[in-house]
Amino acid sequence: MENENIITQLSIFVSNEPGRLAAIAEILKNFNINVKGFNLAESSEFGILRTIVENPDRAFDCIRSKGVIVKKTDIIGIATEDSSGSLFEAAQIMAKAGINVEYGYSYTGKDSDQLFVRVNDTEKAIKVLKEAGVKLIKRSELQ
Repeated sequence: MENENIITQLSIFVSNEPGRLAAIAEILKNFNINVKGFNLAESSEFGILRTIVENPDRAFDCIRSKGVIVKKTDIIGIATEDSSGSLFEAAQIMAKAGINVEYGYSYTGKDSDQLFVRVNDTEKAIKVLKEAGVKLIKRSELQ
């Protein structure tokens, strides 16, 4: 059985030029794919749009069908509080367990705050965070 705390993120290749993000957004719109969160990281020539979407398997197939380079990546979501020290708590737990956070991005909304991270050992991170009483976001909560 799959771990409900593993979230599938799509990493989409985006050329670093005007209109490319709009073109990707149009593909998502045309296939009625709802974006729940994203981060756009850039370099001088290209960017990677890391996004959490409803039904990532379907979204992956739709995006690929348009000739766009896309990859699936496992990440975890951590429910955080809008307060000082919330990031530190989760980061410190993982650090003490020898887990490297490769990258992350967060969302602060009216009803919830969420941190999404890619780590070098997803299963171990889930285990140590749960053991420490940290609330993780379930994949189904993003649908």
